[in-house]
Amino acid sequence: MKTNLSKRLGLRIKELRVSKNLKQCEMADLLEMERSNLTRIESGKQRPSDENLEKIAKILNVELFELFENDHLQDKKELTSKIIDLLNTLNDKELQYIYK
Repeated sequence: MKTNLSKRLGLRIKELRVSKNLKQCEMADLLEMERSNLTRIESGKQRPSDENLEKIAKILNVELFELFENDHLQDKKELTSKIIDLLNTLNDKELQYIYK
């Protein structure tokens, strides 16, 4: 069953894979899995096993916890709200600087 966590984890894995210039088929080969399985993981339809999470982190040269750093993968409404909250903490000079 697809959950928000699975979807965010999948998006993060895809983001890291793309940043390393790894094609999906190349990463699937390194993981010794079918490309379709990796597609399901990246789309959040399937959660990787603990063993595969460790392999993914090693292939992407990141710590395991970095696969779960996905606060920036929020929808537009969430991000807009957080940006407005941050902007409201600025003084006039800081706000003008950002605007420029």
